[in-house]
Amino acid sequence: MSTYADSFLSESSERQLGALAATLGRIASSAEKETRAKAITPMLDECLQFIEWTINKQPDGASQKLQALSKMLKLWRDAWEHAQTNENLRRLLSLQAKQWSDQFLEYSGLLVS
Repeated sequence: MSTYADSFLSESSERQLGALAATLGRIASSAEKETRAKAITPMLDECLQFIEWTINKQPDGASQKLQALSKMLKLWRDAWEHAQTNENLRRLLSLQAKQWSDQFLEYSGLLVS
């Protein structure tokens, strides 16, 4: 396993979900910008990797939501070559990624003071 994976896996499950939420947030802020289109696929892949690494450490409810998110992210990744040329599809990914980011940040519990 890589140093990156080891570092991620050494974090608490809450911080792992926080890292996933952060990458989803970066997708949300980048997807609408045509000039950032090439950066989206690596970020989608990073999210998928995070999900693979953390899914078994999560309670059933979060685990099921991670599974559903993984399916959606794979669809976006597979369609991104076409979608990146369409302003409405870039906007759709941006909105969805923002919702997912907010959702998993909430699941992480990192916002609770």
